[in-house]
Amino acid sequence: MTIQTTRLSDPAVRAFVTAVNNHDREAFMALLAPGATMADDGSDRDLADWVDREIFSSHGHLEVDNESNGGRALIARYNNDTWGEMRTRWSFTVDDDGRISRFETGQA
Repeated sequence: MTIQTTRLSDPAVRAFVTAVNNHDREAFMALLAPGATMADDGSDRDLADWVDREIFSSHGHLEVDNESNGGRALIARYNNDTWGEMRTRWSFTVDDDGRISRFETGQA
């Protein structure tokens, strides 16, 4: 059963999922702390390149099935034009200003 985006517990994570699903790159980038980093399947990636390729140019979409760790860890069905749909895990580090300083994703 999918959790509605508006019901996600953590405000930064809720805004992240909303930006992804609305294909709003500007809102997405505004959520990130300066120097934010990310990893995919355990390997650090160039954030700007990865976001453009895996989310925005390929029409990424998240449907969250489960959240834990106060809403900063998700299990979601992720779909994009490149890979189709896959079950994924996401974890977020949110700084004191409420911005995402790191996120990690990979197949669940």
